[in-house]
Amino acid sequence: MPDVRLSSPAGRWILLATVLGSGVAMLDATVVGVALPAIADDLDASMAGLQWTVNAYTLTLAGFILLGGSLGDRYGRRRIFVIGVVWFAAASLLCGAAQDVYTLIAARALQGVGGALLTPGSLALIQASFIPDDRARAVGAWSGLGGVAGAVGPFLGGWLVDAAGWRWVFLLNVPLAAAVVLVAVRHVPESSDPGARGRFDVLGAALAALALAGVTYALTEAPQPAVHPAAVWASGAAGIAAAIAFWLVERARTNGRGPQPMLPLRIFASRQFSAINLVTFVVYGGMGVLFFLLVLDLQVVAGFSPIAAGTALLPVTVLMLLLSARAGELARRVGPRLPMTAGLLVAAAGMLMMARIDAGTSYLTGVLPGVTVFGLGLSAVVAPLTATVLAAADPAHAGVASGVNNAVARAAGLLAVAAVPPLTGLTGDAYADPDAFSSGFTASLVVCAGLLALGAALTFWTVSDKVLQAAPEEATPQCRSHCGVGAPPLEPDHPVPDR
Repeated sequence: MPDVRLSSPAGRWILLATVLGSGVAMLDATVVGVALPAIADDLDASMAGLQWTVNAYTLTLAGFILLGGSLGDRYGRRRIFVIGVVWFAAASLLCGAAQDVYTLIAARALQGVGGALLTPGSLALIQASFIPDDRARAVGAWSGLGGVAGAVGPFLGGWLVDAAGWRWVFLLNVPLAAAVVLVAVRHVPESSDPGARGRFDVLGAALAALALAGVTYALTEAPQPAVHPAAVWASGAAGIAAAIAFWLVERARTNGRGPQPMLPLRIFASRQFSAINLVTFVVYGGMGVLFFLLVLDLQVVAGFSPIAAGTALLPVTVLMLLLSARAGELARRVGPRLPMTAGLLVAAAGMLMMARIDAGTSYLTGVLPGVTVFGLGLSAVVAPLTATVLAAADPAHAGVASGVNNAVARAAGLLAVAAVPPLTGLTGDAYADPDAFSSGFTASLVVCAGLLALGAALTFWTVSDKVLQAAPEEATPQCRSHCGVGAPPLEPDHPVPDR
């Protein structure tokens, strides 16, 4: 059984390794957006190239994150975590050395695989190492310190781009990863799940990744004049075919034929679980586009420096750190439906305020009000959403439910970033034309605000207050102060396997 106390030297080493490991991935997710204009200038990338720089990472992370957790249970959580950190560092080195945008995109896809191995492993190590009495505090500390990493990331990314160039946004990961590996190998105990048996659902993971890749390519490249329409249609058709094949394979495996499914479809038998994941898909699609375009717009249109643009969203992180736990408690008392509905409408209003950012916009009067309103709305949404996901699933499947919800959010951001900018005219060299970019940015944020409003309507009509009010204590999120905005926080499995 787990036997490490949080207050012991061993406990502090474990916490350091897991916080640093997940922090490396979180830092990378927040700093890359700041570097996009510099990457475009240096590598002569188009808007599609910038979309793929973001989406290649998200694609492989979303496609393999569920498989990453299963590998840790089977072969050792520390082992897979360390492999993921080393993989992530090697891919980061390739990113930093890239001489063209195609090499950068390929390296970013490799980074996503590393992220899929290390991200679930960090929480699983905490869950498997600490005694039950200290586990919630350890997860809370991991969550809060991860929030600090999220807050520091944009500032650090902007400073690196200004002072040393965009390549150091990736190269910084290498020494950080070396420190993580050293601490993990020397101080983190190994653990695994003795009950993990059978073959892995590699086919399911591959089909999921192919489905996302095919549809994403079709959406991203359709507006590009150099891409033949036949290639777009073929890619889209292949993606849809892979998605259908994925559903058929997972249905067969859910019914006991073949390996244990990567995505057990029986979890969607819960109407509430399906509803809250539909809300997640719509809402995180809108947010993914905002986070992709805002930092670009602030630099290309408003003339902000990388460091100023990178820190523009800092109030969102601070508000989520301060308010998420309170929002979760409120939702548990009154139900998630009204807090989430109101929060999404407030966040949509914040997006519409940010849509007015233009040349010469001041941060204090033109950016901060919208960012603050958006952050207040988002703070009312994420914790209740996570709690509802956990409450709608059997407590024994909390880790799977959280992983599915996290993957749904990442897939939504991936597809929205591929689809929305081209629909609003952000194609080709639009990033080099402030007027064209400003027009497309405004239209994109109106679309995103509409998605959040749709999410509010879906929440009001499909999410029940009873699912959370009647839920056992095990359904309470342990990541109570997590402020990652790219996806809802991963939650550890509540039943703790022996070491």
